[in-house]
Amino acid sequence: MITLKQLLTSLDALLEVENYQDYAPNGLQVEGKKNITKIVTGVTASEALIEKAIELNADAILVHHGYFWKNEPVTITGMKKRRIEKLIKHDINLLAYHLPLDGHMHLGNNVQLAQLLDIKINGEIMPLVLHGEFERPMTWQEVSQLLHDRLDRVPLHSGGNVSRLIKTVAWCTGGGQGFIDKAAEFGVDAYLSGEISESTVHIAREMGIHFFSAGHHATERYGIKALGEWVKNNFGIEVIFVDVDNPA
Repeated sequence: MITLKQLLTSLDALLEVENYQDYAPNGLQVEGKKNITKIVTGVTASEALIEKAIELNADAILVHHGYFWKNEPVTITGMKKRRIEKLIKHDINLLAYHLPLDGHMHLGNNVQLAQLLDIKINGEIMPLVLHGEFERPMTWQEVSQLLHDRLDRVPLHSGGNVSRLIKTVAWCTGGGQGFIDKAAEFGVDAYLSGEISESTVHIAREMGIHFFSAGHHATERYGIKALGEWVKNNFGIEVIFVDVDNPA
């Protein structure tokens, strides 16, 4: 067993939340039980994840995507009301870590994705955008197959006019497609993110870089999973990762 205060203090320090200006509050978002023996982790605090946590009799939910985002309605109505009502009724804590979990250099989404894809990390192009290299040069079709095999997603590829093989790569999980121009200017062969925008296709073609969109959810499963394992190993409590699938 661990107290809520102990868990929050440890996670806030581990993820260095004070170093991030984020789009939503990091840490405790909805307060529940003071003592925690079981945690459910997942990418997003959807109603389906909450219902699974209730079924498993969890004391806390730990996610990457929580609530109270900037520019969303502040009223607790509709979908938000139903979610929060279930958390409060069952006395379940909701903890969320967004950018701090993206950027952590051991447990973070970017680092975990690199490990999954066997990419050697060479450094940062800018905060939250890493660069590295594959062990050997690959065709874009081979990279697409690798993403399919490791992430269970068929990625969307742009930059089919680029003839060179892919050795160097930059990436930012989730909604990081807007950094493609920085990756192209840096000089890597390919850029990988979760999402794609209409403009991303044109940038890939015109700046001569391969681009792969592999899914916001699919690229961000692994940070929260690693964070849950860290909690389990350090505090000896039960942690269960629940993958509520999302094709986006």
